[in-house]
Amino acid sequence: MTKYTILVLALNLLNSFNLFSQPGFGLAEKINDNWRFHLGAIDEKISFKDNDRSWRRVQLPHDWSVKQPLSPSLASASGYLPGGLGWYQKKLMIPNNDQGKKIYLYFEGIYNRSEVFVNGQSLGKRPNGYISFSYEITPFVKFGEENQIVVRVDHTQDADSRWYTGSGIYRDVWLVKANPIHLEQWGVYAYPELKGNTGVLHVQTELKNDLPKNAKLSIIQELMDKEGVVVAKKSNQLNIPSGAKNQIRTDLTVNNPKLWSVDRPNLYLLRTTVYEDKKIIDQSTVTTGFRSISFNADSGFSLNGKQMKVKGVCLHHDSGVLGAEMYPEVWRRRLLTLKSLGVNAIRTSHNPQATSLYELCDELGILVMNEAFDEWEFAKRKWIEGWNVGTPGFQGSYDFFKEWGERDLADMVKRDRNHISIFAWSIGNEVDYPNDPYSHPVLAGSKEGGFTQPIFGGYKKDAPNAERLGDIAKKLAAVVRKYDTSRPVTAGLAGVAMSNETEYPDALDIAGYNYTESRYQQDHKKYPKRVIFGSENRHDFSAWKAVSENEHIFGQFLWTGIDYLGESGRWPSRGFYSGLLDFAGFIKPRGYFRQSLWLDKPIAYLGSYPLTTGAVATDVWSVLEAEQGQQKESAPSMDAWPIWNYRNGQLIRIVCYTNAETARLELNGEIVGQTKPYDQKNGIIYWDIPYAAGKLEVVGMNKDGKEIVRHHIQSSKRQQAIKIAQGDELQLKAKDGVAQLELQIVDEDGIPVVLADDEVTCEIVGNARLLGMEAGNNSDMADYRDHKLRVYHGKMIVYIQTNGKPGEEIDVRFTAPWLNQASIKIKLL
Repeated sequence: MTKYTILVLALNLLNSFNLFSQPGFGLAEKINDNWRFHLGAIDEKISFKDNDRSWRRVQLPHDWSVKQPLSPSLASASGYLPGGLGWYQKKLMIPNNDQGKKIYLYFEGIYNRSEVFVNGQSLGKRPNGYISFSYEITPFVKFGEENQIVVRVDHTQDADSRWYTGSGIYRDVWLVKANPIHLEQWGVYAYPELKGNTGVLHVQTELKNDLPKNAKLSIIQELMDKEGVVVAKKSNQLNIPSGAKNQIRTDLTVNNPKLWSVDRPNLYLLRTTVYEDKKIIDQSTVTTGFRSISFNADSGFSLNGKQMKVKGVCLHHDSGVLGAEMYPEVWRRRLLTLKSLGVNAIRTSHNPQATSLYELCDELGILVMNEAFDEWEFAKRKWIEGWNVGTPGFQGSYDFFKEWGERDLADMVKRDRNHISIFAWSIGNEVDYPNDPYSHPVLAGSKEGGFTQPIFGGYKKDAPNAERLGDIAKKLAAVVRKYDTSRPVTAGLAGVAMSNETEYPDALDIAGYNYTESRYQQDHKKYPKRVIFGSENRHDFSAWKAVSENEHIFGQFLWTGIDYLGESGRWPSRGFYSGLLDFAGFIKPRGYFRQSLWLDKPIAYLGSYPLTTGAVATDVWSVLEAEQGQQKESAPSMDAWPIWNYRNGQLIRIVCYTNAETARLELNGEIVGQTKPYDQKNGIIYWDIPYAAGKLEVVGMNKDGKEIVRHHIQSSKRQQAIKIAQGDELQLKAKDGVAQLELQIVDEDGIPVVLADDEVTCEIVGNARLLGMEAGNNSDMADYRDHKLRVYHGKMIVYIQTNGKPGEEIDVRFTAPWLNQASIKIKLL
C-alpha cells in the first residue's frame, strides 16, 4: 500500500468524510450487506415478508445474470445469458438522532430500468443502467425504526445491448447523511492549468441551502501533496439564500508542482471544508493533480508538452465469471497487467464505468477516454442466433434517449470530471454505422469511398437521414462543454465516408476512426484541421504502423484489451475473444506480441504451432474470414501459445515476438534457428524446425550482436500437481477482501503443463465465499456455480471474498483427480 493510499484512508477514517468514489457530500456509509433478492414477478402485497422463502440473501455488488445457466436458446449478443425482472430489499435502521439531517440513497449503478421505493413510496425511476444517481429519502424515513428499501430492476429486454451488460445492483450503494446546508452532489470540480513552472488548480464549489433561513458560510480549500503537506490553501465567504444554491470559484497556486503522467502519476488531494458559525457542516475530498494535454492536427497528442503516442485498448466492464460485479482489486490486477504490456490508455466501451476504475487509472497512470453511449435515438442490430448471422433483434436504450440522454451525459461528466486520468469525452460509438440505422446517398458508391465494413445494400432512402447525426452531436457536445471545457469532445466514427457528408465530425474536437486506417492520409489532406486517431482497431501489425509511421495520428485503441462476455460467436462461445488478456486476466500470446511493439525495454517471447495445421485463431474476425474463405496470405501468427510438446520430428513453426534487432533459436544449448533480423512486414521472427524435446530458447540481440534478452519454453511431462502462485499463505483484509488465487498445473519438475485441462474443485473452510472460478476458456459453457471448473492452457484464477474478523483464518483447498492437491491459508487482518 502506498503512503498516499494510507493518507487517503486515514483522512476518511479520522474525519469520517467521504472520498470521491462516493457522492461528494455528507457522511457516506456503504450499505452492501444483508440485501434480499427475488428473481421474477412478485405479489407485492405479501412478498416482502421475512419468511418468504422465494427471496435469498445476497451481498452487493450483485449481478444475477452471470449466475444463471448458459443456453443456446438465448441471445448471443448477451453471451447466451438471460436478463429478467429482479427485486431487491433491505431493512435499514436510521436512529432518532439523525432527525434534522438530510438522508439520501446513492446508487453507483443498477442495470437497468430501475425504480426505488422507501417504505412503500416510489422515489423515481432511472432507465440507464450505467449512470450513478441518488434520491433524497428524508420525507419517507421513519426515524428510530427499521426502514424498508425496495429496488425493482427490469432487464426483461435482455438483448438490449450488443455485449453482456449484467443485471441488477452490480455496483456499490451508499447511505448519505448531510446537514441541510451541504455541498451539492459532485459539487466540487477541480481542473488544472500549467503556466510555466506554476500550477494553477481552478476550483468550482457549489452548495445548497435547504433551511428556511439564509446562510453565511466559510469555505476553506486545502491542497495536499502525497505526504499530507498542505501546499496551497484559500478561504472564501459565501452567502446562500433560503432554499437556493450558490457557487464560488477559486484558484490554488503551486510552484513547481509534481506533474501527473503515465510514467509518474503524481497526485494531490483537495480537501474542501464548509463552516457555519465556526462549526464544520460538510467536507469533501477530491483526488486531483497537475498535467496539461494538447492536440494538434499535424503533430498529434502531447502530455505535459511532450508528444506521445496513445497506446490504448477498449474495455467493457465485465470480469468474466464475475459478470458486471465491480471489485476494485480485480481491476487493479487487470490494469497493472495491461500496463505491463505497454498500454497507456483505455477507452470505456461504450458506457461510463464504476468510479473505482477511474480512481485506479488516476493512481496507476493510465489515460482514459470516457464514453457515454453506443446508441442514440435508434436501436442497433443485436444478434440473437449468432454473430453477424440470423435474424437481428432491435431492443436497446434508444427508447429513453430523447428524455434522458442529455441528463445522463451531464451526470457522467459531473461525476467523473475530477479524474486527472480522463483526457477526452466520447459522446458515442458507431452511431453512424452505415444503414444501422442511418443512411445517406453516398452509400450508393463503392468501397473505394473508404468503407471497410459492410454497408448493407447501398443507399436506403426510407432509412433515417444521416444528416441528423450532426444535430444530435452538437447538442451532446454542448452538454459536455457546459460542465467541462478542459478536455476535448470526441466519438468513434464507424462510417467515416458517410459522416464526412454531414456536420457530425465538425461537432467534435477530435475525431475517432473505427477500423478505417485507409482514410488516415486522404482525410488529413482533405480536412487539415481535423485531429484524427484510431478509436477502435484490430491487432494487425499494419494497423499499428498506420499510427507509428504517421505523426498526425496520435494513437489507437485496440479491440479489445480484455476478452469480454457477449457479442458472442456461434455456440459454444461465451463472448468476444480478441483481447490481449483472457477472461481470467491472463496474458494471451497476442498480448506479448503487443508488448514487443509498445515497450522500449528488451522483450522476447516464444510460441509454437504445427506447421501443417497452423495456429488456431482466437480473433473473431479471423474466424469469420476463415469461414467466408477470405483468409489472408500465410503469415506467422500472433496467437501462438508457449507450448513445446509435439511428436518427435513433427515440423513446427516457432514464432518470436521481440523488439530486438536480431534473434537466434537454441534447443538444449545448440543453435537450431539461424540469426534473423526483425521482420518489418509482420513484426514477427519465425523458424520452422522439427520437434525434439527439451528447452527451446530464443536469444535477442542488438544491432552490434550483443545479447539483450532471452526467453524459453520447455517440454513438460505428465501433469502431477496443482500449484498456487501465491504460495501456501496469504494475508487479506478481514471484510470484503478479494483473494485472486492463480492456479497452474505442473509436472514432477515444476514445469507448467500448458496442454493440461484437468477439472479442479475448490473447497473453502472459514468465513469467506467463492465469487467464481475462471480459466479464460471462451468455449467452456459449463456450470460456473458448482465449485468445479477445468483449467485452460493449464491455468485458472479463483476469486474468494472474505467476510470475517481480524485474526480469523480461512483454509482453501484445490483438488483434481490424479493430481497432488494444493492448499493455502488466508489470514485476516
